[in-house]
Amino acid sequence: MQPTLSPEPIMRIASGFMAAKHLFVASELGIFEALADAPATLDALAARTGLTIRTARISADAMVALELLERSGQEYSNTPVAAAFLTGRSPADLRAFLTFWDQISYPAWTGLGEALATGKPPTQIFDLSDEQQAIVSAGIEAVLAGPSNALPRAVDLSNQRSLLDVGGGTGSWALAVARVYPGLSATVLDLPVVVEIAAGRIAGAGERARVEAVACDVMVEDLPTGHDTFLLANLVHYWDPQENQELLSRLRAVAPAGGLLLLADFWTDATHSQPVHAALMAGEFAVHVDHGDVYSVDEVRAWLTATGWTFVAHEPLAGPQSVIVARAGV
Repeated sequence: MQPTLSPEPIMRIASGFMAAKHLFVASELGIFEALADAPATLDALAARTGLTIRTARISADAMVALELLERSGQEYSNTPVAAAFLTGRSPADLRAFLTFWDQISYPAWTGLGEALATGKPPTQIFDLSDEQQAIVSAGIEAVLAGPSNALPRAVDLSNQRSLLDVGGGTGSWALAVARVYPGLSATVLDLPVVVEIAAGRIAGAGERARVEAVACDVMVEDLPTGHDTFLLANLVHYWDPQENQELLSRLRAVAPAGGLLLLADFWTDATHSQPVHAALMAGEFAVHVDHGDVYSVDEVRAWLTATGWTFVAHEPLAGPQSVIVARAGV
């Protein structure tokens, strides 16, 4: 007898948008923050959040179903995962990331069919308002805290002296490197609105003497010289293969012989299907940029060879992120 097939995998995937939206809204409404200090009954949770008892129950019970809240008797409490990442009580705070995906990514994904059918994204991430761009930058910084902090331990930078962080966002990657290697200085290049945020982050970290943020459109303007290390973190996925090779060639032109290149991103295997999250992220780039995509390690190795770089290694960072390491050819 043939086993009975179940549509459960399809239904689980198809209802994923409900789970995501419930999570975004619970974070926005402060459900997890309201439970940071002590468990609460529905009456207390409603009072702490300003919700009605009915709507507090709908949100709280959805989070119990998704294993982000626990219920004991009549009281709700955060799970350890929610307490660590969603209450704002630890450095590993993902609330800004959820805001980014809720306000920017989630609406854009409704146009995925159009983007894949026409090859044109419904929303260009480079055309966002300054306020929206700030949301994007803060969200990316939050979700990439793990990979950025893993980078200086995954790659030995003890002999490097000056890092150019190309498209460096809020400066989180450069600051992570600077904390581990006190002999290394860094320059963060990005668009003006992002550089303003980066300057504040750098000042808050007390690193203005070693880390600076400079406004620069890295795909158009000249790149500065005088650096021996070059970092592209989550930049390559915005461009097509030709644009990426042009950028790599421009970096090679300002790199000394033996200069170190670090490419951190959602690199995939040759099939573009593993890691799973990386494969799904291809949709994120399809709805936001004209030519964005996820790329395999093998594809990048070919680009490096064509632009004067020598592949050295491919190292894991955190989650689906990894780093490709290369040296400037002599």
